Amino acid sequence: MRELIRKHRLFFLAFALAGVALRLVFVYLYPHNAGDSLLYADIAQNWLHHGTFALTENGVPVPTLIRLPGYPAFLAVIFALGGKTQTLRAVLLVQTFIDLAGCFVTAGLALESFADQKELVERAAKWAFALAALCPFTANYAAVPLTETLAIFFAALALLLCAKAVRGMDAGDSALGVWCGCGAALAAGVVLRPDGGILLAVILAYLLWRLFRRESKKQIFTAGVLVTVIALAPLVPWTVRNWRRFQVFQPLAPRYANAPDEYVPLGFNRWVKTWLAEYVSVEDVFWNVSTETPGDTVDTTLIPQRAFDSPNEKTRTEKLFAEFNQTLILMPRTDAGFAELARERIAHAPLRYYVVLPAARVADMWLRPRTEMLPVDQRWWTFDDPPESWFAVGYGMLNLLLVAAGVVGLARFRGVRIYWVMLGFVLARSVFLSTMENPEPRYVLECFPVMLAMGAGVCAGISGRPRV
Repeated sequence: MRELIRKHRLFFLAFALAGVALRLVFVYLYPHNAGDSLLYADIAQNWLHHGTFALTENGVPVPTLIRLPGYPAFLAVIFALGGKTQTLRAVLLVQTFIDLAGCFVTAGLALESFADQKELVERAAKWAFALAALCPFTANYAAVPLTETLAIFFAALALLLCAKAVRGMDAGDSALGVWCGCGAALAAGVVLRPDGGILLAVILAYLLWRLFRRESKKQIFTAGVLVTVIALAPLVPWTVRNWRRFQVFQPLAPRYANAPDEYVPLGFNRWVKTWLAEYVSVEDVFWNVSTETPGDTVDTTLIPQRAFDSPNEKTRTEKLFAEFNQTLILMPRTDAGFAELARERIAHAPLRYYVVLPAARVADMWLRPRTEMLPVDQRWWTFDDPPESWFAVGYGMLNLLLVAAGVVGLARFRGVRIYWVMLGFVLARSVFLSTMENPEPRYVLECFPVMLAMGAGVCAGISGRPRV
């Protein structure tokens, strides 16, 4: 990669500056603090000033396990270096340059992937860097204090190091040092988000497949052990801490980000999965419902008609939300009513629940306009504000082109290095996300290094065709 950068230094400099400028536009014009942003910042402040991984409740730090320690540690380091000028703006600026570094890593992934296609490899790496630098969907998250920027970077780094290690093994080298780096990148991803382990599982599945197809089984077995041990090592003290503090075995964050003694509305969550298929309903309904802390009232007129299989069912649903709106806390009795509705709806249309809606949620995460962190009406299709709606349409088309290029690349370039790891990661993550109630578009961003690298191969092939 260094040789390629030296050879085309003006190209990389120009797109690097453009990439920085794009991210700074988001940082200074469209910064966004999500609910989780303030939660992460609170944990970081308590960790830094009180030595406790805790959330502030009534002015007192209360130990918690609802988030993994990776991102709060990142914030705490920046806050510590900032001293009295602690600010989330500094976090966003650091994330800007981490995201730019991720563009170089994505270019390196393309360079490594297409290394055996001499006529394509350099153009693919350059296209990958240009696409990554100018991708607004990943750049946008540099302006949001959430895990996405770091998670994308470490996913790309793990894939790049995996590709380098596989090349080394194919050449007869054990590449154990590179595998250690891959394990460290996976470890960083795992302590940032609970779903960071998906890429680890895919890489281990790939190594297991290679184990039964190759003679040098010792090298592959050793690589698998190293990657597993290094990737999971940071979870050991975290798991021990959670056992000692809360008397629960919790190596990751809880599925519903709940404290050990907190009530989880499983009935409501299951009912939501019987109809919810798009992000806007996450904002209108899902996020409004809370248990321990008051949420917001739910406007039942915003619930789509597919949530009701009959007029009677609609009446029962409205009654349950009327009960919730009185206290803004979902009581167990009300939750039981949602559980009964869910049972009936699943029995009435099991294919819809187990196949159609999960597929629709995944499609929404991949294909909807990625305006959730921008001041754009999420109901853009109503055209109540035409400029915002047309912007969303254009944003959606741009996202569609990027995703389509990645899909075409995955279909066309099956001979690239670690192809099955990249394809397996995209598919495994999509399948996992189909099980979630809240289809947030940001959840697929960790797959973007793969889509950008493979889409770059398509662009390189097109740009390299001789002109008639």
